[in-house]
Amino acid sequence: MDAVFDLLDDVFGDNLILSLLVFLASAMVAFGIMATVRVRRGVRRRAAGVLAQEDRAGSGSMRHASQMAAHRLIDYATRHFSASEKGNQRELKRRLVQAGFLDPRAAAFFFLVRILTGLGLAIAVLVLVPAIVDSPGNDIWFLVWAAGLAGYFVPNFYLRRRIHARENEHRVGFPDFMDLLVVCADAGLSMEAALDRVGRELSDSYPSLSANIYMATLEIRAGRTLSEALEHFGDRLGLDEARSFATLLQQSEELGSSLTDALRVYSDDMRHQRLSRAEEKAYSLPAKLSVPLTLCVFPVVIIVIMLPVYVRFKVGG
Repeated sequence: MDAVFDLLDDVFGDNLILSLLVFLASAMVAFGIMATVRVRRGVRRRAAGVLAQEDRAGSGSMRHASQMAAHRLIDYATRHFSASEKGNQRELKRRLVQAGFLDPRAAAFFFLVRILTGLGLAIAVLVLVPAIVDSPGNDIWFLVWAAGLAGYFVPNFYLRRRIHARENEHRVGFPDFMDLLVVCADAGLSMEAALDRVGRELSDSYPSLSANIYMATLEIRAGRTLSEALEHFGDRLGLDEARSFATLLQQSEELGSSLTDALRVYSDDMRHQRLSRAEEKAYSLPAKLSVPLTLCVFPVVIIVIMLPVYVRFKVGG
């Protein structure tokens, strides 16, 4: 320790204390300047963030106004479709539910999509046809009318295709649903627990069917009876098998018969129906192949057979 003090005394001489005080003052001034710069930088950063938020709010005002206008338009269309629950409106809502569109405003969205698609295609034809054809004449209005009409019916075509695809998935997966339901009933589970378990098991193979089963379990938990929930389940699936299943459970509950035996018999019936549909498709395949064979293969075979005879006849002649 004495050697250290002797070294400092040799370096600084008699001004050791003065040098330490100058060092401490310089360090305090330096740290004060750094703190001031840091605080100012933080204030500038926060001010820049506030200004950026104000700019975003100002730039989003137009978007907010457009969103509000779209919401008002959708609400108006929803009130228009909700005014009448008879005839075509009820049928449209039923088809939308079968297609998987469960939003209460789905009918309004469908109506707006049909109008916008028709107008979009009509405007596209009106703009593109004069650019492609030099002088379209009066035929352009016929094309515009045809494009608008086609665009108006395109969403309906898409809805029909979607319903058909979902019905095929439900029809294929319904026998498996019945088999798993029988297994759960044999294991002693209640109908609500069996539906919940089967719905989770079918989520990977048949997601649409699993979603509808889950909705049925939610309806039962919400207070609906089993018969009502299964009736709505059959309406959403759009299958006669599902409606018959709901009727079967209702009759079994009213008559007091064994639910497990009824499910087992109905499951066997579903399995036989699926096998019958597969056999029907297999037996109808030759009749379906006869048309392309007649139109495509048979003329080629005739040409291959008759062409050498024709060539020999012409060369010999």
